[in-house]
Amino acid sequence: MSDGWLLQARRAPCPNWDERPPNMAVNLLVIHGISLPPWDFGGPWIDDLFQNRLDPQAHPYFRAIAGRRVSSHLLIRRDGELIQYVDLHHRAWHAGISSFEGHEACNDFAIGIELEGADLIPYEEVQYRVLARTTQDIQAHFPAIGRERIVGHSDIAPGRKTDPGPAFDWGYFRRFVEAEGRGEGPHSLYPPARQ
Repeated sequence: MSDGWLLQARRAPCPNWDERPPNMAVNLLVIHGISLPPWDFGGPWIDDLFQNRLDPQAHPYFRAIAGRRVSSHLLIRRDGELIQYVDLHHRAWHAGISSFEGHEACNDFAIGIELEGADLIPYEEVQYRVLARTTQDIQAHFPAIGRERIVGHSDIAPGRKTDPGPAFDWGYFRRFVEAEGRGEGPHSLYPPARQ
């Protein structure tokens, strides 16, 4: 990692971030699911949303969300491409109204990773592999993010959010993370970064 940017990720800096509160420790990793439009994969729409350039005329669904200012630190596409939008030391705008262990406003102390997917559609194996390796990299720099501090968006915003959804296999993901921790992960988890 260099200055809060993962070296293996394609950088796509977005304007939707701000500073974390002073002396705020980063100690939570939040996994999300996203597809734009819903249930549709590929295309430029997630990038466009985070870059504030989503065309409201491109799809009826976009009319309701085109003006929102949101972001995530990272996105893992269906093909395993890893994209970073926000420096991990800064606050991305991914969690919304949220709470974890009695602490409100999870954006203050969390890192957000979006998986391109939908609640009821299985995620791709390469996404689990890249997510596991990325999780290990994040934990190496933010050791307060232990196993019990890796949660879904639905865990910190219950009743409001459902992602990453029942199609996300937590056990499968955790096995990959543990294998990475033992040095047993594949040597080529990341597709080449595209600059």
